[in-house]
Amino acid sequence: MKKQDMNRDWIATARTLSQALPYLQRYEGATVVIKLGGHAMGSDEAMESFARDVVLMQQVGVKPVVVHGGGPMINDLLKRLDIKSDFVNGKRVTDKATVEVVEMVLSGLVNKRIVQAINGQGGRAVGISGKDANLMICEQTDPNLGFVGTPVEMNPGIVHELGDENLIPVIAPVGAGRDGETFNVNGDTAAGAIAASLKADRLLLLTDVAGVKGAEGEVLTSLSSAQIRKLTEDGIIAGGMIPKTETALDAIAGGVRAVVILDGRAPNACLLELYTEHGAGSLIRDSAPRVTPRED
Repeated sequence: MKKQDMNRDWIATARTLSQALPYLQRYEGATVVIKLGGHAMGSDEAMESFARDVVLMQQVGVKPVVVHGGGPMINDLLKRLDIKSDFVNGKRVTDKATVEVVEMVLSGLVNKRIVQAINGQGGRAVGISGKDANLMICEQTDPNLGFVGTPVEMNPGIVHELGDENLIPVIAPVGAGRDGETFNVNGDTAAGAIAASLKADRLLLLTDVAGVKGAEGEVLTSLSSAQIRKLTEDGIIAGGMIPKTETALDAIAGGVRAVVILDGRAPNACLLELYTEHGAGSLIRDSAPRVTPRED
């Protein structure tokens, strides 16, 4: 690379850092819950990049909380163990054997991989599940689905305590039942419930699409709760995006300031969302913005 080109790159980097200053100030002390999906975990390189971003966020004053999924990893182990699953209306029935595998994969393999990645970048992460300190008490969602749970009581004290010690909580979406059951909880649902219990400033739902799309296939960068409901009624929001937007609406109703649905496969997606004017993905809040889309 020529020296002139190197100078140009350095100047661009310095300008980017300078422009990030108001956003660094804006999020200092803010709690940001990040839902990392199984597909968004991707390769070791992607995991390393995500971990570096999380550590950087903490270094500049954010209180990050990571909630993760792990569907592809669960499917892989069920297949290897030759545990066959039944489905009701397209949803997996989680019987006793399956929920044991779910807990093994989520609280063990996946959780510790993320913890190790964050620690490898200089952070101090601690892995827990929704069962620890009764963080997430659940009831059965549907008897036909077995051990699938819906959070009904949240006790986020342990998350606050870890954050106060400058530790980064990494939470597996496994919940406890009132009678000693173990429940598999949808990762987005768990992240929304945890974010609401923390009254988080932001919930970032990392997925494998660029965001909520409009009628012409364009990504809608700023939306109100009312607009989300209208797009759903009109059939524009459909399929797998519906549960994500429902999670967003529930989280906002529970006290989360705003939710962003963004592509977790994009490099530095969380940093782009928090520390640039244009953000990344679709930002959803209770009411339409009165000023610029990202200024709140």
